[in-house]
This record gives sequence, C-alpha cells and structure tokens, in this order.
Amino acid sequence: MKKHRREAGVLMPVSSLPSEFGIGCFDGAAYRFVDFLSEAGQRVWQLLPLCPTSFGDSPYQSPCSFGGNPYFISLRTLAEEGLLYSEELPVGEWGDRVDYKRLYEERYPLLRKAYERFSERTTPDDYGIFLAENCSWLEDYALFSAIKDSLSGAELLRFPEALRKRVPEAMRDVREELSYEVGFYRFLQYEFFKQWRSLRLYAGSKNIKIFGDMPIYVSADSSDVWAHPQLFELDSEGRPIYVAGCPPDGFSPKGQLWGNPVYMWEAHRREDFCWWTARVRQAFSMYDIVRIDHFRGFEAYYSIPFGAEDATEGFWRDAPGEELFSAVRRSLGEREIIAEDLGYMTEGVRRLLEICGFGGMRILQFGLDGDGEHLPYSYPAQSVAYTGTHDNPTLRGWLEELSAESRGRLSKYLYTDSTDTHYLAERLIVTALQAPSQLCVIPMQDYLFLGNEGRMNIPASSGENWSWRAKNEDISRELSARMRELTLTGGRG
Repeated sequence: MKKHRREAGVLMPVSSLPSEFGIGCFDGAAYRFVDFLSEAGQRVWQLLPLCPTSFGDSPYQSPCSFGGNPYFISLRTLAEEGLLYSEELPVGEWGDRVDYKRLYEERYPLLRKAYERFSERTTPDDYGIFLAENCSWLEDYALFSAIKDSLSGAELLRFPEALRKRVPEAMRDVREELSYEVGFYRFLQYEFFKQWRSLRLYAGSKNIKIFGDMPIYVSADSSDVWAHPQLFELDSEGRPIYVAGCPPDGFSPKGQLWGNPVYMWEAHRREDFCWWTARVRQAFSMYDIVRIDHFRGFEAYYSIPFGAEDATEGFWRDAPGEELFSAVRRSLGEREIIAEDLGYMTEGVRRLLEICGFGGMRILQFGLDGDGEHLPYSYPAQSVAYTGTHDNPTLRGWLEELSAESRGRLSKYLYTDSTDTHYLAERLIVTALQAPSQLCVIPMQDYLFLGNEGRMNIPASSGENWSWRAKNEDISRELSARMRELTLTGGRG
C-alpha cells in the first residue's frame, strides 16, 4: 500500500446504484455518483467484484474471473449507439431490491437485439483490438457460455464428455455450430469494458480512484476451470476432489462450505504462477487499487472433501503465497494491493502480509465486539479502516442488535451514555475516519443510516443477498454536504 495523504472513500456496489432498469449499471446515475463522491470530499470508490454472476447471484462465484457482468451494460448507452430503440427499453417498476430472476428473463433478449444490430454493421476498429487483447480468456468464456445456453444452462459437469474434456474435434465442431452465440458473448464483453473504461476515465478526471475486489477462488462451473483443469484439484472426470470453505467458529458451528474447487498449487508453481499474474494484471487494467479476498488462503487454505455435508470434515493445507506474490511483483512491479486479512490470523499470515508489503483491513464493529486489534487506536497506517464491510450488518443494524457487553464497551469507548442510534452511528463514522489508517472506507448504507434492510450479504446464507438498491433521492446534495463535513472532522479530504 503506497504512502499518501489520509483519504476517505465509500463502499458502493455498482449493482446498488439507482437505476430505472432494475440494477445499477454504467449509465448516467453512475456518473452522477462520481460527481456526488467528489462533492462529498471522497477520493476512493470501492466496489464489489464486477465479474459475471450465476446461480446464487454472488460476485464471488463467477463463471469467469476475467470478465465483466453484462447486467452493468447501460441500455441507455446502447440506445444512443443505435443498437436499441427507445421504445424497446423496459418500462414499469422494479421495486427496492434487485430481482435477478426478472433481470435474466428480460435483459438478455434486449442484449441479443443489440447484438443482432451490431453484427449487421461494419465492425468498429476498436472491436478487433479488444478481441486481440483479451483472447487469452475471452474465447474460452464466450464458447463456454454459448455451450451452456445450448444445453439449457447445464453446469460444466453435465457437458457432454467430449466437450467437458475439450476433445479437439468436438471443440472445432461446436465452435462452428455456435459461432453466432460465441459472437454474442464477445459483444457483451466488448460493450461492458468499453462502457467501464469510459466511467473509470471520468472518475479519474474527478480525482476519484477506483478500488476493486478480486475473489481468491473461482466457481466450479466456470470457463476458468473448463479451460485450465490442470490448475485445480479435479478427478479424471473433472469433479473437484476438495472444495474451499472455512472451519467451524463461534459464528458458524459447522463452518462455511463455499464449494469452489481448490487450486493444484504445484501446477501453478510449475507455470511460474502465470495464470495468477494474468488475473492481477487484468484487475489493475480495471482498478487503481485491488483488494484480494480471503488473503488467509494464500498462506494456508481450508480444504473440504467434495461431497461433504458441511465444513467440519475439512483440514488446513499450506499454500505458496510468498512465491506467488513474488512472481506477480516480478511481472507487474509494485502495485497498490489491500489484503482481506480478516478472520483467524496466524503468525504465518502476518508474516506473509509483512513480506508482501500489502495493507490490511480493520473493522470498527469487530473492535467494539471485543477484538482489540480492530479498535481504531491500534490501526497501522498501512491499513484501510471500515465501520463494516459488505459481509457485516449495517452500522445502524449492528447498533440495534448490540449485546449488553458490547453496548457497555461502546459507551466506554465513545465516553457517552447516549442511546440515540443516529448520534452513535455518526460518532462511529467519525471515529473510523479519525483512525491512523491511510484510507478509511464507509459503506454507503452507513451514511444513509439504513438498518439491516440495507445489508448486502449474510455469509453462509442465501435469499436476499446482493440485492440492496439505493434510490435516486438517496444521492442528494444534503448528504454529500454532510459527508464532507464528517470527512473533514475526521481529518481527511
């Protein structure tokens, strides 16, 4: 983490931006949000992963770790390009949450119309450049997606054996048979990255840095696993032998069973970690700062036998984190990386963090729940301070559910007997901003003083996760002025 002035930022997923079409995207609302951040004295916009989502809608279970989410493509921009007509754009109410089922059913027919018109035109010069620059992952992802569509969405393990194992003759035939569909998925990625590049450049012009997020694992049902099976612990039929997760703890008696295939680290070592280097390079082509999820797993990872009912059968195994990040540094030089170093930290993980020189994360909620390492006075300068993350309750939700012990700890720490939740939330935001950390990031829901209806994710659960949406009226001048005032009070700007 580079040394610079103490800065402030906001955690706001793209999916949560206001939108007339059911999910946040790279439209006018995104540009207005950049303006809002600038007016509010913020210098960093932190995102959740921008990769495509699949079953479960989690950005941490993507069918392609290199690609972008087609839902974030602005339909208004496609209309401006003449690829959609205004009367074709969706109408009607979408409600307060992202409705992923409805999105899937209504969005893709529109995107296919846009591709049909695109394919009838003279190919733009930058399209060929984009395909050439991204061919190392894009061709596999586009074909993988086209095959899935032809099989009614079947997962990788249900592909015909010749396609699952990428038999050359079968691959040649399916490329020819599905060439139009492959072109459709290429087009989606072209539009995604073109629109994202424009938004990122605009953010840069407003002195807003983009803070991205890179998951450690990939989905078992992904083009990554399909194209590079040797890099994962799979059996001869392509089934995972072990999957990732977390051991039992006080929050989850049976642990967390994520289901991602674990890496065949020896194979990565033989290839000098070139796949990982390519992932990090891709991330820095999109972001200014990169958060690497579950950093713990690069020192040692929890491995659970495939088919286990829960995570209690798992065990720890060593990972080559020092070698991996040395290879990345040799290839890419020094980059601004933040390690998600939460959870149980061993001396080995601390040593790896120090060797790599990455900044870590500190969560105010954890400190006031009894973890002294997360109390602000102990935060190192080379860290990012948070009130909470996308995996935590909102600040208001946390305050409303405090145990008596934590409430007593909060009263002593803030030196107040007040029970006014709004007052306490603002005090805690300023407390986080005043921490020694070079960067402090506050979730947008905390500035909006939302309860747990605004929570983004409850780990090890399914249902309403990843679906919170802001309203247009939330992104107001009154709020930006208040945020600026709080940020300056915290000694940042």
